[in-house]
Amino acid sequence: MKNKNLEGLLQIVKNLPQEPGVYQYFDSEETIIYVGKAKNLKKRVSSYFTSSAQHTKKVKALVAKIVDIKVIIVDTELDALLLENNLIKKYQPHYNILLKDDKDFAWICIKKEPFPRLFSTRFVVKDGSQYFGPYANYKVIANMLNLIRDLYPRRTCDLLLTPKNIEAKKFKACLEFSMGNCKAPCIGNQTSEEYENVLYEIKEILKGNLSSLIQHMRGQMNYYAEKMQFELAMQIKDRIQSLDGFRSKSAIVSATLNNLDVFTVSSNEDYGYVNYLRVMDGRVIQTITLELKKNLEETDDELLLIGIADVWNRWGKTSVEIVVEKNIEVDLKDLKLTIPIQGDKKKLLDISLANLRNFMREKQESRLLIDPQRHSKRILEGLKKDLRLQEIPQHIECFDNSNIQGDYAVSSMVCFKDAKPSKRDYRHYQVE
Repeated sequence: MKNKNLEGLLQIVKNLPQEPGVYQYFDSEETIIYVGKAKNLKKRVSSYFTSSAQHTKKVKALVAKIVDIKVIIVDTELDALLLENNLIKKYQPHYNILLKDDKDFAWICIKKEPFPRLFSTRFVVKDGSQYFGPYANYKVIANMLNLIRDLYPRRTCDLLLTPKNIEAKKFKACLEFSMGNCKAPCIGNQTSEEYENVLYEIKEILKGNLSSLIQHMRGQMNYYAEKMQFELAMQIKDRIQSLDGFRSKSAIVSATLNNLDVFTVSSNEDYGYVNYLRVMDGRVIQTITLELKKNLEETDDELLLIGIADVWNRWGKTSVEIVVEKNIEVDLKDLKLTIPIQGDKKKLLDISLANLRNFMREKQESRLLIDPQRHSKRILEGLKKDLRLQEIPQHIECFDNSNIQGDYAVSSMVCFKDAKPSKRDYRHYQVE
């Protein structure tokens, strides 16, 4: 398929800058059909039009539909990677990998309101509230919320606790106050400053900063003990013991590892999978596997970069180190890149790969339940393509002839229906 606008496109390519950035391909309806990133825009975009013999059929189909090219220049290749991810999510171009939205993940939300509530959700609302996560399932969230509830009494009602309403005594303490689950800020029993101090410690738990939080709490405990406020000191001591117990039950990889991200990748014909581990304070505090729908036969390296950009765009880039299986062809600026062969970081890679394989297996099993013939269809489609057939070969018969020096000729036939052996249709013949 040859592009009718090739001369005009080549002129655009000729004038492209040799800088990092993002390129966008438009079709005849002025719709974005593909978004890509590049370390060198001119070199990358020109490769689509000067080496067509090496392209796959899908890439050739893409090139044939390009009518216009626009680029966005950025400072670094990493910036280009993150911008590409944002544009793909915004425009969902036909030839790009399909990126899923945040509704597949669960979060813990601290609502932006007076005396903020804490709850789980699958929806991120940009109203100034804080979101922590994402979490792979609600069981992890339930354990976290149960720990926080036991340590810090807080309000769960949806009352509008403005200073004006509290001063006007519009509310009465509910059963949660009587049970010790809330300190009743609604009737003025807890100030907003006291509540914010509680939220600070809750946020530290959600961020995984348990060691620094416990150290901070020990300082508070000693302070109250010196002031002979032994009841308050004992309350903090109980919290420290609970946090120590929670930390001991967590998956400890190594006490020396802190603030790093781990990424692994794998793929099949249709989908790519990228697993992400977040490690804080020697513990794996977060693990997510992304599923990416392939469109242009993307390599595992390309899928990994897209997955990394997606994670950082969704949930922020806060780590100081990234652990991967092999080198990434992107300048990560101030981030340290590690490719471990042995040791604790290699164990992290193994954990990530185990999560990745388990996720892929579950996805495969679920697809087989929905469409049991899916695997067979893929085999037959491949056979049709390889043999250049007009129709899918749903019924196949294969013959094998044999004789002894021209005599005693025999033949056997095996039969396949929908890519599966049909043994009752096997035959054996004596050839006259």
